[in-house]
Amino acid sequence: MRFLHTADWHLGMTRRFLPPDAQARYADARIQAVRDMAAIAESEGCSFVLACGDIFDSNHVDRQVVVRALDAMSTFTVPLLILPGNHDPLDAGSVYRSRTVQERLPPGVRIIADSDPVAVAPGIEVIGAPWHTRRPGYDVAARALEDAPPGGGALRVMAAHGAVDVLSPDVDDPDLIHVAALRTALDSGAIAYVALGDRHSAGTVDDDARIRYPGTPVSTDHGEVDPGKALVVDLDGSGAVTVSEHSIGSWVFRRLEARLEGRGDIDALEARLDGIADKQRTVVRLALVGSLSMADDAHLRAVLSDNGDLFASLTLSEGRSDLAVAAEDADLDSLGLSGYAREGAAELVERAAGGDPGAGVAQDALRLLYRLTRST
Repeated sequence: MRFLHTADWHLGMTRRFLPPDAQARYADARIQAVRDMAAIAESEGCSFVLACGDIFDSNHVDRQVVVRALDAMSTFTVPLLILPGNHDPLDAGSVYRSRTVQERLPPGVRIIADSDPVAVAPGIEVIGAPWHTRRPGYDVAARALEDAPPGGGALRVMAAHGAVDVLSPDVDDPDLIHVAALRTALDSGAIAYVALGDRHSAGTVDDDARIRYPGTPVSTDHGEVDPGKALVVDLDGSGAVTVSEHSIGSWVFRRLEARLEGRGDIDALEARLDGIADKQRTVVRLALVGSLSMADDAHLRAVLSDNGDLFASLTLSEGRSDLAVAAEDADLDSLGLSGYAREGAAELVERAAGGDPGAGVAQDALRLLYRLTRST
């Protein structure tokens, strides 16, 4: 038996660091990923598709997002089972209860509303653990296993969403899924595979191939280790599991670090940026440290401005950057200032070199002064 395991589509997600044109491309990429997964499910001969939570970024996404999502879902040629997660729980205001979904839900799409077994093929059932609130206060997977009736010989797949205890830093979180209970169910044969959602990086849980996160199909942030995937899962009657990863998303989030002490370092950074392919779908966050003259700092700002027009987003990491302007006499001479203006610039240089909270303001003032004198 073969099926496609996916999760965390986050349709309707917005990223505050993306300009409007890049945000539009990003939204289109998330919808296209749904169509790409439909094509993979068909080409790989999957019997069904299991989408484990956070299909929508919230229960309050725009109607256009919902309509486009449902249109993309209609391209699946096998049953698509959707599990509500913590971002799109099946509460009173759920997107899945909206008139738009009720009227337009494609025939092959089913919303998992409870823990009742769903027969997806002869002898194959899915046990779901849907979220009915953003904070259930209990282990939804364990509760679903307790509530499910005996299997009667059917091969069962568990569909759940949430953080697992062995990977969470907050061991007291009541919503955690406890891996020991999952393993007990797997070892007893009550279930054959645990399809999870919530983590945006693909991977097994505690090196157990039977418990997996597929990650998000389109990357959402810099901290994700292995996003942009969907999993094709093969199960046989003995309980053996074989999983293959399929690449989906084309968006990339990258971090670049560099120490800049002069023009050569800036040129090296520019070369690194030039070497990145598909810039329109790449989000770069820079962590820059060092000290530059006023002229070199101005050159750096020009490089970042030019590249900012090429990348989907190019920003400085405020928490990890410490780049100072170290103006010298030669810098002041190049400004062509005299009298009070020269004395004021010299005072800014002195303050910029200090360690007090006003140093950053003084450095910004020097940058502005340098640009103004160059534009006259």
